Amino acid sequence: MSYPDARYFGEQGEHSGAFTMAGRTPDLSIGEGGTQVHYLATGGSTNGAFGLYRWEMGPRPSGPGPHFHRTMTESFYVLSGTIRLFNGAKWADGRPGDFLFLPEGGVHAFRNESGEPATMLILFTPGAPREAYFEELAEIADTGRQLSPEEWTELYLRHDQYMV
Repeated sequence: MSYPDARYFGEQGEHSGAFTMAGRTPDLSIGEGGTQVHYLATGGSTNGAFGLYRWEMGPRPSGPGPHFHRTMTESFYVLSGTIRLFNGAKWADGRPGDFLFLPEGGVHAFRNESGEPATMLILFTPGAPREAYFEELAEIADTGRQLSPEEWTELYLRHDQYMV
């Protein structure tokens, strides 16, 4: 394995870092009393390198069923609480400090079934535009809109989400 091709060709480096400070308002809320999402670094802000999100789950059961992605990896790092993580073969109770990596095609899922709030970081590489997917899910949850199986399939296909 070697370093990837260079993406920066300047001689001196740049002062181009971007802080995202703790304590700010979440970028997105999904469902009443449910999940709060912080867009720490989006694919758009990282020139497509990665997307990093702080996922704060409320005490109600929530999380997607088993699925995979064709175009990106996904990683989970538990910050607080207990989050059920599925690696495609088995479920495990993820606790603070636990980490799960899924390569492209890796079947996975996560759920908060603890009855207590839980928080994790979710990392996608490369930085796909996941915000549009999250925002569409929030709109569906917030309005109570019911999708047909065909509409769910179309939504998932647009966002590289293949349910198993």
